[in-house]
Amino acid sequence: MWRIFLLMWMAGAILVDCGNTFAAAPRESTGATDRAIPADRAIAPFASERDYPGAVRIALVIGNGEYGGNSHDVIRQNAPRDAQAVGKRLRALGFDVTVLSNATPAVMQRAISELRERLSAGGVGLFYFAGHGMRIGGQTLLIPAGLDMRSPASLLRQAVDLNDVLQAMHSREGQLNLVFLDTCLDNPFAAAVAPDASALAPNTVVAYATAPGGFAADGLHHGIYTHALLRALDEAPAQPLMSLLANVASRVRDVTRGEQRPWIASSLTASADAGNRAAKVSAAYVASRDDAVVTLHSRGILPKDSSEQYEITFWNSIKDSNYPGDYEAYLKAYPNGRFATLAHARIDRLRAAASNAPAAASPAPSVAQPAAPSATPAPQAARPSTPATPPATATPDRQRAVSAPPAASAAAPGTPPVTAATQKPVAHAPVAGESRDCAACPIMIALPAGSFSMGSSSDDPSEKPVHHVTIGAPFAIGKYEVTVEQWNACVAANACPKLTPETNANKTAPARDLSWDDAQQYVKWLSKTTGKPYRLPTEAEWEYADRGGTTTAYWWGDQMRKGNANCKDCGEPWHKEGPELAGSFAPNPYGLHDMNGSVWEWTADCWHNSYQSAPADGRAWESPTCDMRVIRGGSWREGSGYMLSATRFKYSAGVRQSQDGFRVVKELK
Repeated sequence: MWRIFLLMWMAGAILVDCGNTFAAAPRESTGATDRAIPADRAIAPFASERDYPGAVRIALVIGNGEYGGNSHDVIRQNAPRDAQAVGKRLRALGFDVTVLSNATPAVMQRAISELRERLSAGGVGLFYFAGHGMRIGGQTLLIPAGLDMRSPASLLRQAVDLNDVLQAMHSREGQLNLVFLDTCLDNPFAAAVAPDASALAPNTVVAYATAPGGFAADGLHHGIYTHALLRALDEAPAQPLMSLLANVASRVRDVTRGEQRPWIASSLTASADAGNRAAKVSAAYVASRDDAVVTLHSRGILPKDSSEQYEITFWNSIKDSNYPGDYEAYLKAYPNGRFATLAHARIDRLRAAASNAPAAASPAPSVAQPAAPSATPAPQAARPSTPATPPATATPDRQRAVSAPPAASAAAPGTPPVTAATQKPVAHAPVAGESRDCAACPIMIALPAGSFSMGSSSDDPSEKPVHHVTIGAPFAIGKYEVTVEQWNACVAANACPKLTPETNANKTAPARDLSWDDAQQYVKWLSKTTGKPYRLPTEAEWEYADRGGTTTAYWWGDQMRKGNANCKDCGEPWHKEGPELAGSFAPNPYGLHDMNGSVWEWTADCWHNSYQSAPADGRAWESPTCDMRVIRGGSWREGSGYMLSATRFKYSAGVRQSQDGFRVVKELK
């Protein structure tokens, strides 16, 4: 298989032709100090700890092959297999490795954020990616799994910029950074490709599987480049870095008969790289059956039409969209395109409409007496035997919530998302056993004290060990996630920041693109407005509420059943552009909606890599220095594998992400 692989021309970096002898002299880097790179020896980052004493070595390895029905069978199988094999070999060499297969946009972004955190204390950093990629303007974009190759706007909106990876790895000075990209990097929107105008950070090496404009082939089980890399790491990992890369290049060139010529970009200083420049390529290499080229052109986003026709295809795919991001994606691909003026006009019109809508729909809240709540259950030593709300019957097509689902919920799969101008809003009112402290406040459901087993015995170490937690006092939690309308009441009081236009269209949709810090502003305002103690749920309270008295993998059972959560393969309704409106799916046994899917929900806790030494009393687990906070529940963009009750992830507390929202908890005195 060929992977069209376009080299980034990085200012401040030396481009080395692997087809020769890797003998080009690297230039001096500028900027950050290079003190951590040894100047008196060749760099051998894959040598054993005994041979190469140094800092911890940390790697993030990603292989994406699932790109919808038009994904080639070879890339679908090989890219994840490449990642697993590279990860296994790096672990054997002493790297602390995270391996992801078919990672979605959110999973990739979170993993990169986690890589930044893991590297913050220093050490050698390595990033490996196998899958689709493309080059747009000055950006190198890595394509997450699950995206439709036929939807150019989606690709541009949700692709991961390589610069984000490089910036995350350069979060500490003077440490070695290695990047391996076995991916296509063509520009499907234009014949010409713009060179990279960004400077490569000091002490960084980026290895590319092929020369600019060339192809990268695939074999029976791995990409040809990755297979050569694996063999080099098996046979002589202690050799100097440039020597190792030269041997990989030689093998790739031999197997492909000169058709594929790997390149690198390096900002290593001359002193640091002195031992590498004279490296000679090993001539002895016997090709194996796995080296056989299976297919040449299976990777790459190559339109069948001409560039001119593809621009028209792109425009036709978004021309009726009500999302400014679609038109921004078009302008990124075609800044001077034939529809550029129209795209700018559409963006201005949509943003103007979005900014005017909330003002009329979100008056400042008036504090009112809450509806008479049900009697608060007395604290119990164990979870009650009967849940607050009886569970729905286990039928193949579960009934939706009785609280009047929105009109869009019954739309056919092909129905476009409903806009704020045409959508009929759904008014949720508290019913028996529920309370609301003001007209614009969230509806709350009181939960009893109780005990449960938190975590799971899955392959995810962060969910272990399973441990017994006792919630010692009753509390109330939001029946729904905080909605756009409720958030805008805080905005109207000048206590919260405005939502982005893309997330502000439907007032009964969950508020999203919010950071943990944003959520803290909301609960502070809500507490002041109502005089009641509101806060974010602790992680233990969140899982206790999500399970709803159950002990199964999902709150509805041990098997995934469609119709219970808002995720991309959880059943209708579902729209790729955003989550469904609050209450579109059936509640869990405690009467809570959208605990799974919809948007990731912030909790009060700091992130810890496992539950070892976690509190057993349900309180928030804090840390002295805490930048990463726990998010729970998955989102509409994830698959059903993220809908498990024990699923947990993390995100930087000060960073907004379009899939992150929250619900609130109120302490009951």
